[in-house]
Amino acid sequence: MRTFHLHLVSDATGETVTSVARACMVQFEGVTAVQHNWWLVRSQGQVERVIAGVEENPGIVLFTLVDAGVRGVLEEACRHLKIPCIPVLDPVMATLRAYLQVEMQATPGRQYQLDAEYFARIDAMQYTLAHDDGQLLDDLETADIVLIGVSRTSKTPTCMYLANRGYKCANYPLVPGIPLPSQLEVLKRPLVVGLTKDPKSLSDIRRARLRLLNQEEESAYAQFETVREEVQAARRLFSRHGWPVIDVTRRSIEEASATIIQLHGRHIGREEGAGVTLPGDGSAP
Repeated sequence: MRTFHLHLVSDATGETVTSVARACMVQFEGVTAVQHNWWLVRSQGQVERVIAGVEENPGIVLFTLVDAGVRGVLEEACRHLKIPCIPVLDPVMATLRAYLQVEMQATPGRQYQLDAEYFARIDAMQYTLAHDDGQLLDDLETADIVLIGVSRTSKTPTCMYLANRGYKCANYPLVPGIPLPSQLEVLKRPLVVGLTKDPKSLSDIRRARLRLLNQEEESAYAQFETVREEVQAARRLFSRHGWPVIDVTRRSIEEASATIIQLHGRHIGREEGAGVTLPGDGSAP
């Protein structure tokens, strides 16, 4: 296993540069990065501490700094140290500036300003927490997305991820022998999505869950045949209502959420007869 030092430098929370680094690093097998995080770097003194850290542990520098003075100091130091220094936002910013014929503002952390979109995202997270696991069924018509599925199909974490993108979400767990509540049968506004999983995988996950809770692994909850019947019954329910279905067996929460966001865009487009801009995404489906 080859290791190297990777310095991530940001004038904000580091979310963007970390995502870029992670997306790139997973493409290289047999290589691991010793990651050094330098967040909220906005002054001469702060960037000098970054440079001292790079000198101590030489390695590639990825940065998202918009202040010309601060980034200039870092770039000059990296040239002197003969260390690669990559401004990950520059190609996108340059293309936007040329295409739009508008100068950028170069304001650090501007994407995190407490604007209407920020408070809408907070509202979405509060809504999603309140409507987790079948709570407040009488209020579901105000949701953007409702996820339905049997136990351990990642309903809650998927809802929380979507809420962080600005979508008000609710989820309902299907339990054998308990009929679907009438509130879910008549939903009009929200996009309703069924989540499913391969029965063998689901059975294994439930066994692991029971083992973690020091409970009997051979209970009906985790038995393969019982799980298979649950999954089949859920699929029949989804088909009867015409709800789209996502198999999350081999999908990450992020991948499942990306598909749900696309489905939501089309759902709203059909409802309103117009193109849609997705919250936190800025693109039409």
